[in-house]
Amino acid sequence: MSLTVQNQLALLLDLLDEQQSECCAQVSEYQQIKRLVKSMMANNTITDEQLLQLLPEIYNYGRQGETIQNHEEHILTNKANLDNWISAIEQTGLQ
Repeated sequence: MSLTVQNQLALLLDLLDEQQSECCAQVSEYQQIKRLVKSMMANNTITDEQLLQLLPEIYNYGRQGETIQNHEEHILTNKANLDNWISAIEQTGLQ
């Protein structure tokens, strides 16, 4: 059974929110972020223009997080981005 876009957005929101609040992450979480974003971009079912523009940024955040040595620093560096992404996902009303 595959996840709906709503399920994917809810999972993505949970991952980003947890990383932001706890300021830590596992490599597997970054990989999951990449998979979710890649799947949503491939499905072409998201119509929210702001979110569509942010998905590549979120994907790159996940890609960088896979190889970075200091996860806390990566999250802190992207704090403003995380705030923006979380807000954008929440505003879609899809989560």
